[in-house]
Amino acid sequence: MEKIVIEGRDNRSAILVGESIENLKKYIPDSGVFIITDENVDKFHGKSFPDFPVYVIEPGEPSKDFPVVAKIYRWLLDEGADRSSFIVGIGGGVVCDIAGFVAATFMRGIPFGFVASSLLAQVDASVGGKNGVNLEGYKNIVGTFSQPDFVICDTAMLHTLAENEFRNGMAEVIKHALIKDADKFTYLQTHRHALLNLQPDALNTIVSQSVKIKAAIVQADEREQGIRRLLNFGHTWGHAIEKVSKIPHGQAVAIGMVFAAGYSVHQGYLKNEEYQKILNILEDYGLPVLAQIDNNKVFEAMLKDKKRDRQNMHFILLESIGKAFVKETDIEALKSFAL
Repeated sequence: MEKIVIEGRDNRSAILVGESIENLKKYIPDSGVFIITDENVDKFHGKSFPDFPVYVIEPGEPSKDFPVVAKIYRWLLDEGADRSSFIVGIGGGVVCDIAGFVAATFMRGIPFGFVASSLLAQVDASVGGKNGVNLEGYKNIVGTFSQPDFVICDTAMLHTLAENEFRNGMAEVIKHALIKDADKFTYLQTHRHALLNLQPDALNTIVSQSVKIKAAIVQADEREQGIRRLLNFGHTWGHAIEKVSKIPHGQAVAIGMVFAAGYSVHQGYLKNEEYQKILNILEDYGLPVLAQIDNNKVFEAMLKDKKRDRQNMHFILLESIGKAFVKETDIEALKSFAL
């Protein structure tokens, strides 16, 4: 097991890569614990949960909305939760987002931790203290910054993931390499077979690499005022794709990264041969690089993005593989490129 620590403004978060869900009880109180999970995780791993009340949501992005959150608040009250209680989210990105948001807002905030069951959650959604819910399909419009006490990244749980869910998580892994670590990009190129066959050493390596990248960025900019914006690479266009087409988050981000990389070439920053390498690695991991969709609708959805600042947007571009930067970008310039 490897322990990676994020020193947040209000809390210290320990990311435990390679720890087992079987050891969860070591990290939680003896009483007053409430577990939030989804139907799939409960089916495969429920027998490993400690003996505390469990709220089970339906899997998928539609659950990440206010009606579900309101039901969880009511459940907590009915079960006798109070300000000394502790919430554990056991699941993928949706469960972690909901559990973190509920914990950060219930009775003005109670402590919480995660057991991240998907690759997407282990490398991204559970790490960094951003917790959010959607509003009418618009991603994470309402949210908080609140660090979990711990995140258990049990890579053995990835064996119960559907193949497409694993590939969705790989989009975020590739993103981390593109924005901060050219050596990791090379590792992903040379270890594709091991990763797609879920070999434990390779999985632990990429999860640890991603967590370290994200932890360093979050620790430098917990509230997303500067460098943390790099983590949004591919997400501006990707979230809009996700809103309009309803395709999964990882696939939408992959398409968003291609858009951002293409715009980087268009602006004279990224070399075309590196753009081609990005296309190749996404395709190698079974991720889409294009969407058959009306770009006008995608652009209109993008205008609702929370990263927009009047007529400009904080857009993430690539100078090279492993080196990203934030550029205040005119929305009309993006429109001209997109359409």
